[in-house]
Amino acid sequence: MPPVANESVRFAFTSMEPAPEGPGAKPPLQDAARQLLAVVSQLASESGPQRRVAATLDDSLERDLAIDSLARVELMLRIEKGFGVRLPEAAMAQAETVRDLLEAVCAAERSGPIPTPSAPGPAALPLAEPSSDAVPHDAATLVAMLLAHVARHPDRPHIAFYDEGERITTWTYRDLYEAAKRAAAGLRECGLVAGDAVAIMLPTSLDFFATFYAVLFVGGVPVPMYPPARPSQLEDHLRRQADILASCRARALVTVPQVRPLARLIQPRVESLRWIATPPELMQHPAAARIARPRGDDIALLQYTSGSTGNPKGVVLTHANLLANVRAWSERVRVTPADVCVSWLPLYHDMGLIGTWMGSLYNACLLVLMSPLAFLARPERWLWAIHRHRGTITAAPNFAFELLLRRYDEALFAGLDLRTWRLCANGAEPVSPDTIERFAKRFASHGFAASAMAPVYGLAECAVGLTVPLPGRGSRIDCIEREQFMRDGRAVPAPADDQHPLRFAACGPPLPGHEVRIVDAQGRALPQRRLGRIEFRGPSATSGYFRNPQETARLLRDGWLDTGDLGYLLDGELVPTGRVKDMIIRGGHNLYPYELEEAVGALPGIRRGCVAIFGSRDPRVATERLVVVAETRATEPEARHALVKRVNELALALLGTPVDEVVLALPHSVLKTSSGKIRRAATRDAYETGRLGASARSAWLQTARLAASGAIARVRRACHWGMQSLYGLYALACAASLAPLLLLALLFTPRGDASWSVCRRLLRLLLAVTGVRLVCRGFENLPATGPVVLAVNHASYLDGPLLIAVLPRPLVFVAKRELRSSPLLRFVLDRLRVRYVERFDQQASVADAHELAQAARDGESLLFFAEGTFSREPGLQPFHLGAFAAAAAANVRVVPLALAGTREMLADGQRLPRPATIAVTAGPPLVPAGGGWDAAVALRDAARSFILEHCGEPARTDLR
Repeated sequence: MPPVANESVRFAFTSMEPAPEGPGAKPPLQDAARQLLAVVSQLASESGPQRRVAATLDDSLERDLAIDSLARVELMLRIEKGFGVRLPEAAMAQAETVRDLLEAVCAAERSGPIPTPSAPGPAALPLAEPSSDAVPHDAATLVAMLLAHVARHPDRPHIAFYDEGERITTWTYRDLYEAAKRAAAGLRECGLVAGDAVAIMLPTSLDFFATFYAVLFVGGVPVPMYPPARPSQLEDHLRRQADILASCRARALVTVPQVRPLARLIQPRVESLRWIATPPELMQHPAAARIARPRGDDIALLQYTSGSTGNPKGVVLTHANLLANVRAWSERVRVTPADVCVSWLPLYHDMGLIGTWMGSLYNACLLVLMSPLAFLARPERWLWAIHRHRGTITAAPNFAFELLLRRYDEALFAGLDLRTWRLCANGAEPVSPDTIERFAKRFASHGFAASAMAPVYGLAECAVGLTVPLPGRGSRIDCIEREQFMRDGRAVPAPADDQHPLRFAACGPPLPGHEVRIVDAQGRALPQRRLGRIEFRGPSATSGYFRNPQETARLLRDGWLDTGDLGYLLDGELVPTGRVKDMIIRGGHNLYPYELEEAVGALPGIRRGCVAIFGSRDPRVATERLVVVAETRATEPEARHALVKRVNELALALLGTPVDEVVLALPHSVLKTSSGKIRRAATRDAYETGRLGASARSAWLQTARLAASGAIARVRRACHWGMQSLYGLYALACAASLAPLLLLALLFTPRGDASWSVCRRLLRLLLAVTGVRLVCRGFENLPATGPVVLAVNHASYLDGPLLIAVLPRPLVFVAKRELRSSPLLRFVLDRLRVRYVERFDQQASVADAHELAQAARDGESLLFFAEGTFSREPGLQPFHLGAFAAAAAANVRVVPLALAGTREMLADGQRLPRPATIAVTAGPPLVPAGGGWDAAVALRDAARSFILEHCGEPARTDLR
């Protein structure tokens, strides 16, 4: 999004305007510029030691003046007080320079004194009466959950959304359902089908909810992504998102109009991406009646990790995973339909998406929502929303509570009543015991109960939550001996007179149905108060990372999942202490960066929250060097030397060792994730490769670089397409050359096995001359003699010819009767003794089933495409029972046969074949356990399970 600019601002000092008169008049533009520069300069000077800053209109707020997102909150407050205006939240978030702020000030309407939050605001919504059937306890999927609410109480308020200006828009369950159906119709119009991944790059808005459910309604997989915040972050943001789009094979991207032109620049880098649309475009279509009915084990969400310790990974979460977590969380904290959840958390983050929205949706309790931007601009709005709506449950990371403490002003919170606030979950980042205690003390006079604060622990690999304290218990701070913990990992309670103990927040026991253990490097379970790796298991646990077997293998061990975190157990509660990759081993001591980072960030002249401490391997001494990277604007040698000295003093006091190197870096040198977590590993890589603090490029240059990379990707794709087209034309020419020979041979060859043998030789020749890479496995499972039923998945028109070429002995194909409509095809199939079945006439279909069972009894070996048909989109469809009923009735073994790669080579509707590797895998024979219905179902389920494991495609959502 381009920075705001205006010619009237550019010539602020070249034109003299007469001073306005009368009450409420704005100051001349020249005076406004001087006043604004004074405010900005004062704030920038406060963050730089021993230096006065003289800001100019073209200074970058972040790069030149070191005003980050948290400092913008204070800047907004000072500007609004100084000018008597109310600035739009978007202007504060998107402003790049002081000049952009000046235009926002000049554009804001003067409305007299800014109303304080204690002034009458939006009235609380009337809450619906809780009912005994409000919670859909029997719902197996997110779709079933929403449909149950629509059926039981369609007009019950679900979401109350605050937009800018304190206006509230309320959606009922019916509103969400209808909007999602319209958007789903738009997705189908774009060509989306079941199994497709759809990236949702939208800000917090009602459109997000409609789009999310629209994707589920078409049987797709939602992939939430965070939208870019400012032009200075454009290139890094879109390049990072391009990797995610390619990883999840997104077919469509739904985003806001401002992002769409930029997203098109990265489209050539994502081969799967076909459509980029906005919510209004999707919703202009009439709602369709058809809604996907997924199963509990279908993928419901790909939640990409924040990347604080490396590249983002797509966590696979099924409907069953998500509902298991929501139900366990609800049981632990005793959520009821009478609760009111108040949130500002972003919807691309698991705590906001799953913890607050899906938790509220499941429990039929009202969700009062505002955007993260609204909270960052005016944090007090969050607490006033709790006051107005009698909020009972919230969740937020630790920095939110710290921000409210820094923002505290008696005038802002006069009359605030927080007595209804019964649960305040503090998680998603390291929990500070100091913040917990100070927040409870500061807001006690407003009715906040210290017992409401609940430090929690969770991770995307467990949907969202893993451990939560019992309600009403409050926070538990464990004080332990510093030296012994750093030396051998024993969390020994500190004596009462210890002046510098280590303090950690206990995050409660695991959720119902989940388990947590602490293990050493060899995977052996450790007793309580012994530091080790945190592992867990339970119904919320992911099956792995999407299309990332290497990382999945690192995640799973003997049924347990490795969190990548360190911690210890205390009376059954988990006490997290930090990330495994963040621990620094120096001289036999285990050092943890969090406490020192917080202390260094509090130093005058250092940017709070912009400090990274990590270990850099030193091969000379076989240990790690302790490196501190801290952002500062200090330039004078004396000031910088004083900062280095203070950092070392803190390191000695807290860690018992000096640091090896203190790097005082420019603003934005310390890399962060979308949720504001320090990316220590990435910052360490930048330090070790000399890229630390690389200056940000202008927005136009970033756009040009993205366009160039997109052009290169287009050229590569064009070359790739050209090579594939040449191959396809060659393969078609080979097939066309052999076709007359095949027809002639069949004309003079006896019907049955002889025709099969002729076809087999010619088709194997075709595979050879076209260079098809063929892998056959498990063929020893195919009986050499005797009747057998082969159950095969169906993905392409190539499947039949391929099976004739590779199977070691002739079989009788079972095909749909419609194939007889083509005389030429009927001639070939008849020569191969194909048996036909009726799909649409029920009586004829039953008769066909009896005939097939009798044929199996008579010794015929039958080959069934168990899905009945195929489509362009990948995925294993439900199996028909015909093959398995025939096998059970005739007491004939079933051999499952999995095909992989034929859809990739020639998908439905594709004109030219593509080069591909084709795998044919035969499973062990399945023996019927009887001749009835139950035996047929058991055969079907066993065969489908084997084929699903070896066909290389996911299960298709069943559309009904």
